[in-house]
Formats: sequence, structure tokens, C-alpha cells
Amino acid sequence: MHKHIDWDDPGVQGVLRFYADHPDDMPEPHVGSIITGLYRGSSVRVRVEARVEDTSIGDVVALIAPDNGRRQQSVGDLELGDTVRLADTDRAMEPNHPHEDEEEQD
Repeated sequence: MHKHIDWDDPGVQGVLRFYADHPDDMPEPHVGSIITGLYRGSSVRVRVEARVEDTSIGDVVALIAPDNGRRQQSVGDLELGDTVRLADTDRAMEPNHPHEDEEEQD
């Protein structure tokens, strides 16, 4: 059974939006792919275990804080290892985060 998640609107980070001008180039997830959705501002990486129409079903393998890129164990009621459904319309491009070991430049 999967956990129901109300994904954030990916907006400008949306995969469908990114590939709008070249939909044939958009990679379709397959079993084993790692895809990303946004939940409560955090990036959620999901390992695809199955596909049903335009939706991927898989396990949460990473939760990444939006402000510093640090890994989290949970966000709200979503935890590492939870099984979720992520529609292609909710998929997001992975944002760039500063690495913890990089110092900010002035």
C-alpha cells in the first residue's frame, strides 16, 4: 500500500514544463529510475518500482532540505522508505543545492 501525498506544484522546476518544447526528448521513468517530486518545499527522490499509465510507484530514497541540501529522515508525515505514487505532472527537476563542505563566497 502506498502513502497518499499531496505533492507541491513543481512550477518552473516541472519536468513537463522543462520538456514542453521537446516532449519526445523527455525521459520516461522505468523500474529502477530515481525521480524527484517536491513536498513541503523539500526534494523527494523516489526509486521507481512500477509504472501505471503516467504515474510512478516507488519508495522514498532521499528527502533533501530546500535551503541547504541536507538529507532528512522525514518531512511532515513522509519518511524515508515510504511507498508513494508520483504522477509525471508532479515530477520536478532536481534543484542545485550548495554542498555542505563548500564555503559561501562573498
